[in-house]
Amino acid sequence: MKKTISIVIPCYNEEENVVPLANALRTCFQEKLQNYKYELLFIDNDSQDKTRENLRALCKEDKGIKAIFNAKNFGQFNSPYYGMLQSTGDATILMAADFQDPVEMIPKFVEAWEEGYRIVIGVKTESNESKLMYALRGIYYKLIRKMSSVDQISQFTGFGLYDKGFISVMQSLDDPTPFLRGIVAELGYRRKDIPYTQPKRRAGVTHNNFYTLYDAAMLSFTSYTKVGLRLAVFFGGIFAGISMLVGLIYLIMKLIWWDRFPAGMAPMLIGMLFLGSVQIFFIGLLGEYILSINQRVMKRPLVVEEERLNFSSESPERNSSGQPEQAAGDSSISEQASGAPEEAIGEDSSSKQPVQNESTAEEV
Repeated sequence: MKKTISIVIPCYNEEENVVPLANALRTCFQEKLQNYKYELLFIDNDSQDKTRENLRALCKEDKGIKAIFNAKNFGQFNSPYYGMLQSTGDATILMAADFQDPVEMIPKFVEAWEEGYRIVIGVKTESNESKLMYALRGIYYKLIRKMSSVDQISQFTGFGLYDKGFISVMQSLDDPTPFLRGIVAELGYRRKDIPYTQPKRRAGVTHNNFYTLYDAAMLSFTSYTKVGLRLAVFFGGIFAGISMLVGLIYLIMKLIWWDRFPAGMAPMLIGMLFLGSVQIFFIGLLGEYILSINQRVMKRPLVVEEERLNFSSESPERNSSGQPEQAAGDSSISEQASGAPEEAIGEDSSSKQPVQNESTAEEV
């Protein structure tokens, strides 16, 4: 019996990329992974272009392609994570829809998985994106590795293969703001890192901006470091000592040269402004930690679904580990797309996988 490889592809306004990516993935399975079945799962984060129309056409053409449409945009972390929880394959691959995660890496991931690695990830060694952005990312990864109690993975975006055993671990977590990169580093099994060069986006424009990158950095920082809070304590203690020492020196100098030593207002104002800025900085940092705590305490669902396509009537009730879907923290609204009963994935080498007859599907 052939093993199934699930490929989860989060997308947002990727009308120019979803069809070419689906074709490239099917070609990859036909030419290099003939002994495996595929499950292509697109999860759309409320796209405003023709992405959903293209996904509907793909799902109608090939029952091996599935789609989940989110009711709104749930962010760059929740949507991919939720999509991985809905996969049913023996292994799940997470990749971007813009071709910056090379399709050619998938056979390498599968080969390493068959060697016994339960997690196989792609690590960027070079990038064809902006040199400045790549350098800034490198600095960020170095800082977060030094500050974190968990050995964070440098230049890792989430692109990789995850065994269904690790998907079960993800399903057991009750985290409404999951950070996959940190979870892999903290809770993952023995893994293999495969280097690759990140190509440019095939089409469209990137949806990352300063705010989204800052949000990712702060989620990682507040989830896996204590440095910010400890730094506030140390900073406060050190400058309290310095302030007391300077104050004592000023007092002694004033007592000795009381008629010739004008204290003046400038040192006082400079000290007040400096300490005020330090206080504001650490109040803001403390607010980031409180915001992270607040998001976790509210226990909101990862994603609210608007519609799902090509999922059988049974598949929403179970996942790859056999647990109910609710165990994954999903309280979403599912609207089953109208269509034929469950149709099995075949083993044909054509551009799409053949469909079983209706009697066989009803027996399932």
